[in-house]
Order: sequence, then C-alpha cells, then structure tokens
Amino acid sequence: MADHPRGALPWLLVAASVLLLAICLYLFFGAYVPAKQRLVRLESELKQVYAREAALQSKMAQQDKSHSLREQQQAAMTAERDGLVKRIEELERELARSKKR
Repeated sequence: MADHPRGALPWLLVAASVLLLAICLYLFFGAYVPAKQRLVRLESELKQVYAREAALQSKMAQQDKSHSLREQQQAAMTAERDGLVKRIEELERELARSKKR
C-alpha cells in the first residue's frame, strides 16, 4: 500500500474560511444585533403610542358623554323656556282681556 503523503492545506482555502468567518461575525454583530436593538426600541415606542392612543380614546369618550349630556340639558332648558314663553303670552292675553272688561 502506498502511503499518501499528508498534503498541506491550501492557503486559499484557509483564507476563504477566515474571510467567511469574518463575514459571518460582521453580519451577526455588525448588522443583526443593532437591528435587534432597534426592533426592541421600536416595539417599546409602539407600546407607548398604543397607551397614549388608549388614553386619548377614553378622554374623547368622556368628552362625548359630557357633550351629549350638555346637549340634553340644553334641550330640556330650551323646552322649559319655550313653555314659559307660551305661558307668559297666555297670561298677557288673559290680563289684556281682563283690563278690557
């Protein structure tokens, strides 16, 4: 049997492996980690925006409720005022008739 002499590793293969390792490390630490951190910041900001929107929605609902209550009160007051105006007119006519007699 013939002994196969152990061949030396080709330097091109070693250089390519090192270059591949460097690219992988760059992609992981140079691109992935900052992107992941940015994603966490954006998710946090999104939660804050949703919380602010919920607060504004509840405030708007309270204002709508208050506004509708004011409208109802105003309508009731207008109806009461109209009733009083009619009653005053009736009383004035009655008074005018009484004075004519």
